[in-house]
Amino acid sequence: MGLRFPGDERQARDLLSRAQEGDNDAREQLLRDFTPFVLRVAGRAVGRYLRPGSDDEVTVALMAFNQAIDGFRPGRGAFVAFAETVIRRRLIDFQRRQATGREVPLTELEETDEDGHVGTPLLDRAAQAAWELGQAEEARRQEIEEYGAALGRMGITFQDLAVSAPKHRDTRERVLEAARRVAADPGWLNHLRERGALPLGALVAAGVESRKTLERHRRYIIAVALILANREEWPHLVQYVDGGRGEA
Repeated sequence: MGLRFPGDERQARDLLSRAQEGDNDAREQLLRDFTPFVLRVAGRAVGRYLRPGSDDEVTVALMAFNQAIDGFRPGRGAFVAFAETVIRRRLIDFQRRQATGREVPLTELEETDEDGHVGTPLLDRAAQAAWELGQAEEARRQEIEEYGAALGRMGITFQDLAVSAPKHRDTRERVLEAARRVAADPGWLNHLRERGALPLGALVAAGVESRKTLERHRRYIIAVALILANREEWPHLVQYVDGGRGEA
C-alpha cells in the first residue's frame, strides 16, 4: 500500500495544518477523505475485513487517526506512515483491553452541547462516513456479481475482457465510442440482448467503426455497452467507464 495522501496532496497538507490549528471543518474533511485508508490499515492490522457500523475496530481506528492528526509533527516523517503506526498501536491496545475487559475511553473526542449533553459528534460523523463507505462497497460488490452473470450469459468472462481490452489509447477511445453508440440505439441494444452479439453489419454500415476493429474488440464493446445500458442499476460500474464519464 502506497503511503501517500489521497487526492490532492497540497490540499490534504493544508487541511492537516488547519485541523491542528483547531479547524473542525478541516478535521472532519480529513477524516472523510482518509476513511478508506483507515479501513485498509485497520483491516490489515486485525487480519480480516472490517464492516463499518458493526465492528468496533473501525471506531477505534478512526479515533486513532484523529489522534494522529494532533500528534503529527513534520520531523516525524510522512503523515500517512505516522498515522498508520498510531492506528496499528491503538488496535493492539484495543485488543488487549478486550482481553482484560477494559473499555476504550472516548473522552478525547467528547463535546458538550448547549443543553449540556455530552457526545462525540466528530467521531459520529466519521463513523457515519465509514458506514456509508461500507454500504457503497457492498453495493459495488453486488453490481459486479450481477455484471459477471450478465457477461456469462453472453459467454464472456472477466479474463476475456483483460485480453480483448484495447492497448492503445486512440483505439480504446474508438471502441468506447462504439459501445456508447450501441447502448444508445434501442435497435442495436435489443439485438445485443437477444442474440448476445453485436449487430456488426449495421454498425459497419452506419460508419461506427471498421469490421476488423469491431470483431477484434467485440467482447470489450459488449461489456462496456452492457454497463452503459444499465447505468441506473449499476451506478458504481458506470464510474469506471471512460474515466468516469459513464455517458452513452
